[in-house]
Amino acid sequence: MAQSQINSLNVTYIHKIHAYVAPMIKRTLIFCALMLGQLTGAAAESGAAIPENVMQLSVLQGYRTAQGTHMAALRIQLQPGWKTYWRAPGDGGIPPQFDWSGSENIKSVKFHWPRPKVATTNGLRTIGYSDEVIIPIELFPRSKAATIALKGRVDLGVCNDICLPMSVAFSASLPPNVGKPDPLIRTALKKAPMPAAKAGVKSVTCSVEPIPDGLRVTATITLPSTGRDEVTVFETPDQSIWVSEATTKRSGNTLTATSEMVPPSNAPFLLDRSKIRITVIGSKRAVDILGCSG
Repeated sequence: MAQSQINSLNVTYIHKIHAYVAPMIKRTLIFCALMLGQLTGAAAESGAAIPENVMQLSVLQGYRTAQGTHMAALRIQLQPGWKTYWRAPGDGGIPPQFDWSGSENIKSVKFHWPRPKVATTNGLRTIGYSDEVIIPIELFPRSKAATIALKGRVDLGVCNDICLPMSVAFSASLPPNVGKPDPLIRTALKKAPMPAAKAGVKSVTCSVEPIPDGLRVTATITLPSTGRDEVTVFETPDQSIWVSEATTKRSGNTLTATSEMVPPSNAPFLLDRSKIRITVIGSKRAVDILGCSG
């Protein structure tokens, strides 16, 4: 690939990051941009070629559930050594963005993300998938008796020694009379983080304190161990709020995690604790916790 093409990819990648992260991550963004420039430059100097078809995306048509929803899935297949990212990708990743505007007979969409892997690269945490990931997508039709015309696009990043922005269109016709579950989708559903109640979560409380440019949130969770190297991820419905990597500590069945949240205004703000999403990821399992009390 020519140096001009690599530079173009580099600029596009940086613009996408700017669109998805909050202002307080600028120092991390600068580091990532410098690192990316060094890596792409090294690839060009060595004559290393970016392989074709580093990622392939397809739709698994799935089936209608007993509740009248349609359980389909996106299947992402990656070349060896390449990875892509979870919905909350960490400071070193790129969050996927979906556009469903071309679809018909869809009222809403619910993702059932499989448990991701946590890695650290050059001091930055990334959360995502390698090789292959099947992401179940539950579609809620406006008319349960009618076919769903699925037509969408996803913008995402795939990385190896260099990172590439990808924008991939997909489409499928999903009829209402398919009731036999897809074994690939059923297997992927079993890999999703466990709901809090099923995982043995007894209590979740969040204390909030203002900091000059936002809030510091500390969650205290009564939860049996999820395995070694536990990582806690905080999410808010407002994706413009930057959320720092959480520090996680455990004492017996009590896990304590602290994260900082910074809005675009760079000032303290009102936070609805019931809307906070907390995911605890360990070596054995992951747990999905929706909301906490004050």
